[in-house]
Amino acid sequence: MEINYRQMTIDDYEASFALWSKTEGMVLSEADSKSAIASYLERNPDLSFVCTVGGMLQGTILCGHDGRRGFIYHAAVNPEMRGLGIGSKLVELSLKQLQQAGIMKCHLFVVADNEIGNRFWKRSGWLKREGIAIYSK
Repeated sequence: MEINYRQMTIDDYEASFALWSKTEGMVLSEADSKSAIASYLERNPDLSFVCTVGGMLQGTILCGHDGRRGFIYHAAVNPEMRGLGIGSKLVELSLKQLQQAGIMKCHLFVVADNEIGNRFWKRSGWLKREGIAIYSK
């Protein structure tokens, strides 16, 4: 089984959206339209990645920054492929690119009741921040 990693392009959108749609705990919105993701990738070149196995997309990570802090979204791995280090490698690739851009701190958002996601990030050494409220409009 050959596992490959490469930068995400908009050509990966349909397969990525299909993976996100079946990923437990992932919340999708109009911000995940093809045009919105195309804009995101254009604004944040070289930071988002996909993993393919046998030519089939099996993992994704969207990553960007605001010039000061990095942000990770839609880190997802096909449930049948979990446990192979795919998620960890995708995170490693994005963090390396952020560091090359001079961004030394990264945040991510996980829905509170997303047990799988929360378990992954905690096990990966990320610290859950307390005392921060997120407001959206």
